[in-house]
Amino acid sequence: MPLELIADRADRAVLRPYQEQPLRPDELRIRTIFSAVKHGTELRAFTASTLDSSRPFDWDLRLHDRGGRAQAPSFPQPLGNMCYGVVTETGAAVTRFAVGDKVFGHIPTRETHAVTESAVVPAAAKASPRALMYIDPASFAFGGVRDGGVRVGDRVAVFGLGAIGQMAVQIAKLAGASWVVAVDLFERRRAAATRHGADLVLDPKACDTGLRIKQETGKLGVDVALETSGSSHAMYDALRALRYAGTLASLAYYSQPMSGLFLSGEFHRNRPTIVSSRSCSEPNPDFGWSHARAEAEVTAMLVDGRLQADDLIDPVVPFAESAPAYQQISEHPERSIKLGITFDA
Repeated sequence: MPLELIADRADRAVLRPYQEQPLRPDELRIRTIFSAVKHGTELRAFTASTLDSSRPFDWDLRLHDRGGRAQAPSFPQPLGNMCYGVVTETGAAVTRFAVGDKVFGHIPTRETHAVTESAVVPAAAKASPRALMYIDPASFAFGGVRDGGVRVGDRVAVFGLGAIGQMAVQIAKLAGASWVVAVDLFERRRAAATRHGADLVLDPKACDTGLRIKQETGKLGVDVALETSGSSHAMYDALRALRYAGTLASLAYYSQPMSGLFLSGEFHRNRPTIVSSRSCSEPNPDFGWSHARAEAEVTAMLVDGRLQADDLIDPVVPFAESAPAYQQISEHPERSIKLGITFDA
């Protein structure tokens, strides 16, 4: 029987067998070649440590219900969020795909998939499977750079160099930023940002990043700060690094109390604009833009090489080792940027 990567309880990843079902007329079957996981949203569900697990978001009211009893998190749940594979079978009503076509989509990590045509899109012949795994983080970085208003000549600071932060460094440069400083606790991630165009990388444990950035910019500060880490300490550093009336775009989900953020001197005196950015929230604040359009734009950038991501799938493990590797990205984030998973031919 084929296997799938799941969490059978909080904080535990396992491989579980599943039974393939006959295809419906509108479905196609895919054999997975490469898959990747999402280190932010997905890990929050894996650890069941946020409001989304205990008090789900009410999309009509657009808030978490603080009354009543908290609910228990739901398990088992699938892990992984992007898949690249080859079509091995099609239903009678399928018209867009044929056996042998390469496709990709936002689907979990398992050996095979039976999905409708709309769940996947064709993969360009020259597309790197690893690059395609970066469509999700690149679209959120793309939205953050746009929401932050990065313009030609701007100085930009990116706080947090996971998958979204790595893309934010590159996209800020493409948007015209003249100088980008990248900040992260982990050397592996700082080294990757340096390879991909960061002008300066900083370890927040080794210096006062707000002060250092002010010194590097002639006391002015950066025009735009992009906070992708989900750390309240990083958000405060980003606030301190801004010039007067600069913009802080927050791309992150803050799952813990904001004990490291102080809205005192810098916030009160420097009058920053703080923007919450989430590219998949609709309607998009810019007329004519949608998450689908953002994804199409970053897909083109990844396919034609304007965005480089192949070496940012790190580490890469065979599917048989994916469960312990998943545990590692949760327990030791310093050892990874974005986990990739290969499957036997």
